[in-house]
Parts: sequence; structure tokens; C-alpha cells
Amino acid sequence: MNLTPADLLSPAFNFLDALIQNYGVYLYLVFLWLALLVIAWIFSGGLRRKRPQGNSAAVVPGIILTMQPTSQPTPPIISIEVDQVWDGEDETTD
Repeated sequence: MNLTPADLLSPAFNFLDALIQNYGVYLYLVFLWLALLVIAWIFSGGLRRKRPQGNSAAVVPGIILTMQPTSQPTPPIISIEVDQVWDGEDETTD
């Protein structure tokens, strides 16, 4: 005797088909109200984790990576002094 999954599950499918055919509207209404209750429970904080009422401190080790500049010598500062002559001013004053 060779049993296939379709042969094994056909009674379950037939039962579900008959249940939906006879009571489909009522099942829909029940699932709708249950879904609304679950959504209201979630919005009221039902999925939030409850915190213990003790003095608890969480220590989280961390690694901080920073980029450090390479140690290159600073370039020399070259300055050139330039005497500027402004409009109508002479360098020689009497």
C-alpha cells in the first residue's frame, strides 16, 4: 500500500472545506475581532519587555577606533617680506 501526502491529508482538507462552507462568515468575524484585540494589545505595550525592579546596570564593552595622523615633519614656513607702496605714498618721508 502506497500512501501519498494527498491521500493522508484529504480527510483534513475535506473537514476544513466543510467547516468554511458551513461556518465561514462566523469564522471570519471571530478572526476579525481577535485580530483587532491583538492589535490593541500590541499598541498598549503588550510586546514591550518588562524591566526588573532592581538596581541593574548593564556594562557593554566597546572598542573605539580612531584615525591618528601620521607623524610627518611639518614643512618649513618660508616668508618673504615685501614693501608695498600705497596710492601716492612715498617710501621716503622728510
